[in-house]
Amino acid sequence: MATSTLSAPQQNAGAASPQSARRLALWLLFMCVIVAAMVIVGGATRLTDSGLSITEWRPVTGALPPMSEAQWMSEFEKYKTIPEYSQVNYGMSLDQFKTIYWWEWGHRLLGRVIGIAFLFPLIFFVVTKQLRRPLAIKLFGLFLLGGMQGALGWWMVSSGLADRVDVSQYRLAAHLGLAVALFVLMFWFALDLWPSIRIKVRRQLSIGALALAGGVFMQIILGAFVAGLRAGRTFNTWPLMDGKFFPDGYFAGAPGVNDLFETIAAVQFNHRIGAYLVAVGAVWFYLAARKTALESRARLVLAAVGLQVVLGIWTLLAVTPIALGLLHQAGALGVLCAALYAAHGAQSDQSR
Repeated sequence: MATSTLSAPQQNAGAASPQSARRLALWLLFMCVIVAAMVIVGGATRLTDSGLSITEWRPVTGALPPMSEAQWMSEFEKYKTIPEYSQVNYGMSLDQFKTIYWWEWGHRLLGRVIGIAFLFPLIFFVVTKQLRRPLAIKLFGLFLLGGMQGALGWWMVSSGLADRVDVSQYRLAAHLGLAVALFVLMFWFALDLWPSIRIKVRRQLSIGALALAGGVFMQIILGAFVAGLRAGRTFNTWPLMDGKFFPDGYFAGAPGVNDLFETIAAVQFNHRIGAYLVAVGAVWFYLAARKTALESRARLVLAAVGLQVVLGIWTLLAVTPIALGLLHQAGALGVLCAALYAAHGAQSDQSR
């Protein structure tokens, strides 16, 4: 049988007191909510073809949208110079342009809000000595990573401004991957700070819980490739892909690692297989955790994965409407939270 102990966050997570630990945890959980919103809005910009509507990176002055008709026309003329306009949206009206512009502007504005909502409370916690030095250094490191995320976002957008009508799926995956990594770190630190039960389990189960969380993270990255190539709107059958397990077009070019991520058939097949593997991992984890104090967390993971698989199939069969696509993306973060919660609670018992 597994044993459990109540953690002492003020001693092991870098907070000055139990009260400070709770405040810090709530703040970090709030930041996770905002980052999740950022990820979902980013998904909306992808599904609405809005990501290339702003063709310049202006970290400071770009915080203000066009304020006059002349400024709107100036932004529209800049958009007309890129391939997406001439090859995809040629002849669109100014009002149509405004719609996609607002999506991208909102996405960038939310990024700025996240920076402010993270930095100023962090400074307050440091000045009021509610943070111990090790955790303060880690959190300032997270802030720097957040700044890098802005630069990475522009690097992604720039890939679609000259020779393509879309951003690079590799850069999209990198951009989403860093956002989710920041989400993971903040959520984990919040769990460290919150008084919670740490359950001593055999080492294999602890490692399995971490591996399952890592698998969920990788499945989200595979989903980024699906989004990058718009692969969710092709092969809209299940369980087979247009009647075949291995679809036509998989390894269509010279076999190689790159080909795994270059075709619609490949990236959708990869995402399907990733989903099956995560589902199998969730079933294994639940069976392995039965009759231990970790069972309730394992059951939560299994339920979250099951719901996400159903939602993913529904989204695919419906040809990825925007509402379902965004719900599926939000569901992925929910599964990740459940897996992290289970992994955080599974403390390896070195004697077993």
